[in-house]
Amino acid sequence: MGKMITAVLAIAVIGGAAYYALNHASAGTTTAAGEPSSAKRQLDNVRGAASRIESDADQRARELEGKMQDNQ
Repeated sequence: MGKMITAVLAIAVIGGAAYYALNHASAGTTTAAGEPSSAKRQLDNVRGAASRIESDADQRARELEGKMQDNQ
């Protein structure tokens, strides 16, 4: 029983430390009002890159489909 209580408390402490680290990690960096945080900018960059990759893949698929139809 003592080992189980110790394990539950250890998990709670680790969870609390992880929560604090994730929610207070950017407390040292300040941004101007209305300016997105660095995490938001990075996420926006990733979304833009994913969109470009997807549109490029669609374009290549259309080109390949056109070539295949021309050969038939």
